[in-house]
Amino acid sequence: MVRGRLHYAWVVVAVTFLAIFVSSGVRSSFGVYVKPLEEEFGWDRAAVSGVAALSLLLYGVAQPLVGSLVDRFGSRAILTGSLVLLGVGALGSALIHELWQLYLTYGLFVSLASGGPSTVTVSAIAAHWFLVRRGLVVGVATSGISAGQLLLIPVAMWLTVHFGWRLGYVALAVLLLAVTVPLVWLLVRNDPAELGWLPFGASPEESTRTSQSLAATAERSTRLGEAARTLPFWLLAGSYFICGYSTSGLVGTHVVPYAIEHGIAEMAAASALGLMGAVNTLGAVAAGYVADRYGRRNPLAITYFLRGLSLLWLTTVQDARALHVFAILFGLSYIATVPPTTALTADLFGRRSVASIFGWIFLAHQVGSALGAQLGGVLYDLSGDYLFAFLSGGLACFAAGAMVLAIRPARPPVAVPAAP
Repeated sequence: MVRGRLHYAWVVVAVTFLAIFVSSGVRSSFGVYVKPLEEEFGWDRAAVSGVAALSLLLYGVAQPLVGSLVDRFGSRAILTGSLVLLGVGALGSALIHELWQLYLTYGLFVSLASGGPSTVTVSAIAAHWFLVRRGLVVGVATSGISAGQLLLIPVAMWLTVHFGWRLGYVALAVLLLAVTVPLVWLLVRNDPAELGWLPFGASPEESTRTSQSLAATAERSTRLGEAARTLPFWLLAGSYFICGYSTSGLVGTHVVPYAIEHGIAEMAAASALGLMGAVNTLGAVAAGYVADRYGRRNPLAITYFLRGLSLLWLTTVQDARALHVFAILFGLSYIATVPPTTALTADLFGRRSVASIFGWIFLAHQVGSALGAQLGGVLYDLSGDYLFAFLSGGLACFAAGAMVLAIRPARPPVAVPAAP
């Protein structure tokens, strides 16, 4: 039952936000370390970009597994265990001396572990703890991704500039192991029934009717094989592939070295990413609200078109002011694709299937991220600039918007009356 004014569901959301916030800080700060790693070890850009590409790919590979494990063991155990492994991986990254060690610690270990605090887990938490406002919940929790950029990337840059990149990794590991892990273990619960609560939006006098409604809502489910035989699945997966290519892959990995090589100071480049994180947070929450109130497809398509325009603007950036304009434009769309994409997945394939199906769609996102990270480095080495890489991202986003607009739910077959 509900006690007091604050529903415990919001406590779970807040702690999940923290887990995603810190996990995102560990993953997305890699761009800060690209040039220090090159300078200390003499590695070229393509070699370092390969670590980011492997990381992004394995982060996606982990998502279907995470969805299955969350369904089996609950979000609390998966969040806690993955954060512990993530902290150990960050400490290992601080100790590397060879390129293969970086591929092992960050590319493999950190990447797989960071799959736990993810959108797939958030979708399960929203489904268990909330009857209403699920889009908003997904937006709020996943805004922790951008909030991690807002605070932890500048912190990592400051630590790197003043104390070296190794201390940056150590500080993030301490934040994970000493603060985040205990809070998640103590406060997150898998289901409101464990504490005697009803899901948010339910009331005791409506509990019977609510249970019947939930059963009816969850009745429709779709197996992966069935979903993969539909055009909407591939359109959604394809658009999310481009989402990963244009965000975590291109911008997340390459925008800091791009800015520095265009004469923008290191801290100014990091502050632009911080600004992007702040705008990301607003964009994600707003996208969740819009998805709940106004639908999924049109706002999602508009988001992709906006992102494409911002990437075209990035190719003209030559100073800190222009970079900050890009940060605002791009930030509005960075995480804003998540709530409508998860909501579309539920609409198309059923709420019971959302975690497992979205896990595979998220894998497409991370394959795109890996391609963006690697291709960005390769194109840089071939041409000496990022022009073609960022142009490809902008044009691909326009294609993603068109793919979303083409999504139509599969219509059930029309029953034909039997002949008399």
